[in-house]
Amino acid sequence: MRQHFLIDPELTFLNHGSFGACPIEVLNHQRALQDEMEKNPCEFLGRRSALLLSAARAALADFLGTRASNLIFVENATTGVNIAAHSIALSPGDEVLACDLEYGACDAAWDIFCQRQGATYRRIPVRLPFDAHAFAADMKNAMTTKTRVLFLSHVTSSTALILPIEELIGVARERGIIVVIDGAHAPAFLELDLDALGAHFYTGNCHKWMCAPKGAGFLYVAPDLQDTLAAPVISWGYVAQGDDSPRRLYTGTGALEERLQWLGTRDPSAFLSVPRAIDFLAAHDWRKKREDCRALALETALILCGRFGIAPIAQASALGPMVAIPLPPCDAERVRAALFERHRIEIPVGLHNHRPFARISLHLYSTRADAMRLVTALPDEVARAS
Repeated sequence: MRQHFLIDPELTFLNHGSFGACPIEVLNHQRALQDEMEKNPCEFLGRRSALLLSAARAALADFLGTRASNLIFVENATTGVNIAAHSIALSPGDEVLACDLEYGACDAAWDIFCQRQGATYRRIPVRLPFDAHAFAADMKNAMTTKTRVLFLSHVTSSTALILPIEELIGVARERGIIVVIDGAHAPAFLELDLDALGAHFYTGNCHKWMCAPKGAGFLYVAPDLQDTLAAPVISWGYVAQGDDSPRRLYTGTGALEERLQWLGTRDPSAFLSVPRAIDFLAAHDWRKKREDCRALALETALILCGRFGIAPIAQASALGPMVAIPLPPCDAERVRAALFERHRIEIPVGLHNHRPFARISLHLYSTRADAMRLVTALPDEVARAS
């Protein structure tokens, strides 16, 4: 499978989770779209883009288990979280409830939005090793009458844990709490049925596990909240126009499209390439190979945990083809740099609550030999950096 990607052949790439890797045929499709756009930008952007984006959204909606009318393309999940946060009216004394495993950029967004409105952003500590039942109980017990929003990752970033969001979404909705889910890693990492999940907002990336080009993500919004959306850029979709207006050919129709589709001139080719990425995954049986990647990631983590004498971060049921490996005390950045410089292994090594972790994430192109290079190199580099 390596031949389908542009990854440096001298590199052991064990970090699909950060920015993904886009197949050559999907990149070629995107470039063809860009060439087509440049032949007549007025035709492509001004008169065709709404229909093209609608077709791409329909393919994505089918993949995610929802209707195209509930989705809009955004550049990434962080953008989606910001749009959701900007669209929810908070009052002084209100609370946004999260856990301490959330992505730092999204923590920052909620901190700032809450400060502006006199609300509180409260993060519940998560005990590691992770226990899904204990986590769900802790989050339910943390909900109070002040809780206005529940914000959670579907798959956490640095710790790579699948959180039990289904149960918590149901409880939150029963209590009148708005649910915002950061699904940055979830599309193609997990099978998704967004309508069945029932979150009010769900945002995800297509450039990670779906292998779409960089800059392709989505925001799902429940139908009853779509009219409340606040766009980060006010543009033509906010201007009153009739159904026969030529602007409809790029602003689209309906609240999601009108407010978020045309934010000024931007290249839609990454969005329009998402269906080709979906087809690529299907053609190469990603659903089956995802289980192979998951098994290899788990095996690698267990071997290394055994070498270090440290318990795994969680039981297998909370893990997928991306797994965080707890390390003994060490200089995490020194370990990462040494793995890259000495061994040409690309893998993130960082800290969570002052504890070092390495995170292995595998995709179609990953091999057992790649994983075993890490097994050989990591213990030595941790020892050097301790």
